[in-house]
Amino acid sequence: MRYSAASKYEIIRTVEDSALGIRRTCEKLGISRSTFYNWYDRYLSGGYDALQDQKPRPAAVWNKVPDTQRKALVDLALDEPELSPRELAVRFTEERGYFVSEATAYRILKEQNLLTSPAWIVMKAKDKFDKPTTAINQLWQTDFTYLKVTGWGWYYLSTIMDDYSRYIITWRLCTGMAASDVSATLADALKVAGLSRKQRPRLLSDNGPCYVSSELKGWLDDHGMDHTRGKPYHPMTQGKIERWHRTMKDRILLEHYYLPSELESRIGEFINHYNTRRYHESLNNLTPEDMWLGRGKDILEQRRKIKTQTLRLRKELYRQKKAA
Repeated sequence: MRYSAASKYEIIRTVEDSALGIRRTCEKLGISRSTFYNWYDRYLSGGYDALQDQKPRPAAVWNKVPDTQRKALVDLALDEPELSPRELAVRFTEERGYFVSEATAYRILKEQNLLTSPAWIVMKAKDKFDKPTTAINQLWQTDFTYLKVTGWGWYYLSTIMDDYSRYIITWRLCTGMAASDVSATLADALKVAGLSRKQRPRLLSDNGPCYVSSELKGWLDDHGMDHTRGKPYHPMTQGKIERWHRTMKDRILLEHYYLPSELESRIGEFINHYNTRRYHESLNNLTPEDMWLGRGKDILEQRRKIKTQTLRLRKELYRQKKAA
């Protein structure tokens, strides 16, 4: 069976992210380890392009991105260096109204030596819940993570995330991890969501002391919320909020903080970016806010129109050059 470069790339990413190890993951994917290592060596030495099967290339390609658009893409990459090729392609398509694929963005950045190697961490959550959510406010995930303020000690971030959209509904920076901190964060979330008592979501948490306490159980009962706890010693049950913690810390921990207010302000800035500007591959490259507000379908349709118009324009430019 022949695999496209995109398929090889996805297999490489799957193996890198897998918690099963290379041998078992390759067995489940139906490929040999020698084949995987061959692709991986080619990818490490030559990037995405090296995964392509060698074949003759035409002298002229109708679908080539014009130089003006290539320069504009590079300029955007320099202005926002934190964007990956995937995020850059989506941002460019939306802001410039000109379609560029992830593979094209990758090749252009590679030509300009603007690519950085990602820090892969071998961790993979379950592919999906047995009963995955189908709309917002069906399931909320919550958890604590800790952050240090120099001279003040450790502070604890309590977060409420909507499972379907990955939208950070509310958060609080706390001095501890008490049940009262959890209930206060949940009260904020219910106020933001504006749900009636008949529309209450189910809560998913781990088995920390504050989540198994009778105090929190009483609060949830009073507010009509069901509670599900993850399997002990299996944090990947809450893979989405665990991934959010990692994403947030990768950015937040680049700086030192000397006042709790400084840390709180920086967290607020990043959460606004995460909700409104960060494209999620698992959400069809939409932002959590797009999903939370129900505008994803319209955005995807607009992107489809931009792609169609762009390809039509490239074909016309190609015909003009051939006729000249």
